[in-house]
Amino acid sequence: MGKGRPRIGRVGAHARMFTPPKTASYEGLIAHSGQQAMGERSLLEGPVMVEMDIALSIPQSMSKKRKAQAIAGQLFPTKKPDMDNVIKAIYDGLNGVVWKDDVQVVKAVVGKRYGETPGVRVKIVPLLEGEQ
Repeated sequence: MGKGRPRIGRVGAHARMFTPPKTASYEGLIAHSGQQAMGERSLLEGPVMVEMDIALSIPQSMSKKRKAQAIAGQLFPTKKPDMDNVIKAIYDGLNGVVWKDDVQVVKAVVGKRYGETPGVRVKIVPLLEGEQ
């Protein structure tokens, strides 16, 4: 799921920005998964590399032939959600859980594909200064 656009609501005479509930729920799920993966370890410090594999569900409307091509990696998902919105939602969900802030991500390898089981696999690798 991609990150939704922030919404603006009014509280009395003041405008207030808020994250859509669906996005907040997704980021909470990501945070929970991050907490489980981290266990008792402390937050990562310093630069990190992120590897992310985004698997999207195959549309029901696809023919059997096109579904087979999609599973084989011969068709690419060029519809929503946008890859950058998925990345941002994942990063925001991991802030304060896996790392202090997503500004620590200095390198990312990300792919978006169709998969029989939709989901996102994330691997985070701490980098040493001077490492490429």
